[in-house]
Amino acid sequence: MKEKSQVMDIDRSIYDIKDVENDAYRIKNGLTPEIIEKISKEKNDPIWMQQFRLQALQIYNEIPTPDWGPSLEGLDMDNIATYVRPNTKMQDNWKNVPQDIKDTFERLGIPQAERKSLAGVGAQYDSELVYHNVRSEVAQEGVVYMDIESAMKGEYADMVRKYFMKLVTPRDHKFAALHGAVWSGGSFVYVPKGVQLSIPLQSYFRLNAKGAGQFEHTLIIVDEGASLHFIEGCSAPKYNVANLHAGCVELYVKKNAKLRYSTIENWSKNMYNLNTKRAIVEEGGTIEWVSGSFGSHIGCLYPMSILKGDNSKMEFTGVTFAGSGQNLDTGAKVVHVGKNTSSFMNTRSISKSGGISTFRSSVVVEKSAKKAKSSVSCQSLMLDSESRSDTIPAMDIRTKDAAIGHEAKIGSISGDAVFYLMSRGMTEEDARALIVSGFADNVSKELPVEYAVEMNNLIRLEMKGSIG
Repeated sequence: MKEKSQVMDIDRSIYDIKDVENDAYRIKNGLTPEIIEKISKEKNDPIWMQQFRLQALQIYNEIPTPDWGPSLEGLDMDNIATYVRPNTKMQDNWKNVPQDIKDTFERLGIPQAERKSLAGVGAQYDSELVYHNVRSEVAQEGVVYMDIESAMKGEYADMVRKYFMKLVTPRDHKFAALHGAVWSGGSFVYVPKGVQLSIPLQSYFRLNAKGAGQFEHTLIIVDEGASLHFIEGCSAPKYNVANLHAGCVELYVKKNAKLRYSTIENWSKNMYNLNTKRAIVEEGGTIEWVSGSFGSHIGCLYPMSILKGDNSKMEFTGVTFAGSGQNLDTGAKVVHVGKNTSSFMNTRSISKSGGISTFRSSVVVEKSAKKAKSSVSCQSLMLDSESRSDTIPAMDIRTKDAAIGHEAKIGSISGDAVFYLMSRGMTEEDARALIVSGFADNVSKELPVEYAVEMNNLIRLEMKGSIG
């Protein structure tokens, strides 16, 4: 087998295969009240949602584009189609999904994962869910896992309206407002009191359409004493025009509940990934974030946790890999409100071939958060002299009765370590890939097995032919 010699030879074929665009409907590019009203009509929204969308558009037009972080100059909403409906209705039987869409998800391993180890799966293609299913034994426990649009119009309509974009509001920032105006697709999860789900739920988002955006909304409520592991995966083929992902995730963790939210994103390198994720945690509750960012041209992602209740906890574990043409600006935020709250951030970032990796952490400890504890640890590995890595911590501590720590380390691959592994028979590329995989090991071991394997494969593919 021929050894790959350059990064451009990376085999991303599993992600980059483009399906023929066979859309049932594609809205015209741009953002106007008429386009928003058309989306709302296509979605058959209730009246309150129609009004919400138009208000969000008005807010979007009022709020300036962020003037910090990576440049968003290449993103022009006049060139983005905000709604693309695939040529199928949502199915609960995999056999009924159209063959071209089914082939895409089969390549990505989604049906196999469902059969092996998942309690339920939602699969979104462009702007709509094309498949959603939950195991009967899970449904019998009262767990609700369905597409959010059906939930908004059915028996859970009041619950959706109570929580929808209350944690992340359109006024938070420009792209939250954009999401509120054009959102489509996504999942609604409710885990009843005391239910402990031992196997995870999963949503997978695939954007196939060229020059389009994907704006799914995920709303999860884990009730008192319940627990859930939710997995999110996403990918897209590469085009020579900008695509946009501006989804929104709202997580409500009730008293003594626990939620682990795992994400592996491998968007193509023409994607602007401007996602917003936020959790609010009640007394004794725990939120765990596991995040792997490997794709997109520009990425801005900072999951936020509000530790509202006493004795609530947050853990964030993340890895970012920025290669050629990528500027990944990632991190996490936490706000301590309750007493005896604790948070821990542990991240690894890797940059090569001119890639830029920036880690931002924000720790806010309110005056009420007596005996709060917070620790931030970030390590960066630069694989060449072209690449860049930055760490930008921010801390706002409003009580003396708190213990807060931060450490950061930036370095490069040890030549001695590479020499040692080569002396044991490894090629230089394999030696470097092994060192990078080891560097990211603390994250990969937190991922579900299939995603840990995918992460290590991505690192190996990116490392082939890298020059130290």
